[in-house]
Amino acid sequence: MLKSRLVAVASISCAILAAVCALAARENISTRAVSPSDPWTAAQTIDAASFAKELAGAPADRKPVVICVGFHSLYHGAHIPGAAYHGPGSTPEGLAGLKNFAASLPRSANVVLYCGCCPLERCPNIRPAFEALRDAGFTNLRVLLLPKDFASDWVAKGYPTEKGG
Repeated sequence: MLKSRLVAVASISCAILAAVCALAARENISTRAVSPSDPWTAAQTIDAASFAKELAGAPADRKPVVICVGFHSLYHGAHIPGAAYHGPGSTPEGLAGLKNFAASLPRSANVVLYCGCCPLERCPNIRPAFEALRDAGFTNLRVLLLPKDFASDWVAKGYPTEKGG
């Protein structure tokens, strides 16, 4: 009797987990947990589908400040429309350019950083850039979650891009 109840509970748990994963995949919701080494919280992240909707629905005067902190070749090949670029977040020059650009922004500005050079967990650019702006006092700072890379998680899904720059 106890064994059959445990099997039933396990089956129900598996079914619930499968349903949550299917919903997450259908809705393009990131199920990636924030790693303890990430300087941001889950609330300071946004997935690609949600961000594309936010950009499409925001009036021009309320669009977030989007900053690509990846490598120039990535930005030049394709980037989110209107995204600023001031160098990679992994270099002293890139961080200096980012800080110089951000110095003119209100600390309450809606800022979204992204890279997409490689899987987010290994990205050399996003963490230093996030830490630089957080330490500069930005209070509405988010990271665009691109788990694989910009090409797979943004471009291939048909979200808007610009080229050049």
